[in-house]
Amino acid sequence: QVQLVESGGGLVQAGGSLRLSCAASGNTVCISALSWYRQAPGKERELVAAITRGGSTYYPDSVKARFTISRDNAKNTVYLQMNSRKPEDTAVYYCNAGCVGVAVIDYWGQGTQVTVSS
Repeated sequence: QVQLVESGGGLVQAGGSLRLSCAASGNTVCISALSWYRQAPGKERELVAAITRGGSTYYPDSVKARFTISRDNAKNTVYLQMNSRKPEDTAVYYCNAGCVGVAVIDYWGQGTQVTVSS
């Protein structure tokens, strides 16, 4: 089992910055990739950033150049630095861990609300 706890959500003004943290515990050696998703009201959950065990990162065009994902392996923590925030970034942000075992298993945090005011 892997447990994920997100923190750092809150209210920011448009153009402001915020950093989210996700602390992983349990069987963290199984994790092959960590990622951040977000879900706005009435919309489907979407990927906003991902980082692999080897350190490769991915960002969709909607957030590229504004968001940065990073890891602290010693602390088993993944971060999402969000700069130049826009109202459309308002959503619940979720941490995800992909684990390799008998099969690939996804673990999810409970989510943290981020609101960007106009």
